[in-house]
Amino acid sequence: MGLVRQKPRGFLRWFLRAPIVLYRLRLGWLLTAHFLMLTTVGRKSGRLRQAVVEVVKVDRAADTYFIVSGWGPKSDWFQNIQREPSVRVDVGIRRFHARAECLPAGESAQVLYEYARKHPAAFKQISKTLSGDLVEASLEACSRLVQSAPMVALRPS
Repeated sequence: MGLVRQKPRGFLRWFLRAPIVLYRLRLGWLLTAHFLMLTTVGRKSGRLRQAVVEVVKVDRAADTYFIVSGWGPKSDWFQNIQREPSVRVDVGIRRFHARAECLPAGESAQVLYEYARKHPAAFKQISKTLSGDLVEASLEACSRLVQSAPMVALRPS
């Protein structure tokens, strides 16, 4: 199982970044709570950088959002939070400052497994993106996936 290593280019990159326009227009609520816009500080430029990512889990009691780096540890937003974990999150009509925290593999696998059980069709797409193949929805498979696709918890600061 190999992680999709190539970052999107051309039309695919434009298509994946289009939801940022919705958030900038304060229309992020159209994307539901399954997506959020993450604003990070660029690790090289120091400028604000934005990415829309899928929410894997929301823990309402702890007010925590869980996201996965679909392009692995080389994802720009993931590298940015390694340097500066203070981020801004826009989800629906809500905007808040948060601290990004990488989760240990065991906890990440459990969260991804819960997602796989609740959303089997979406999990198939995520597993195909992460591994290049469709992966069964098992705890073992999720443990393998999170080895190359780190999970991050976003907690309000």
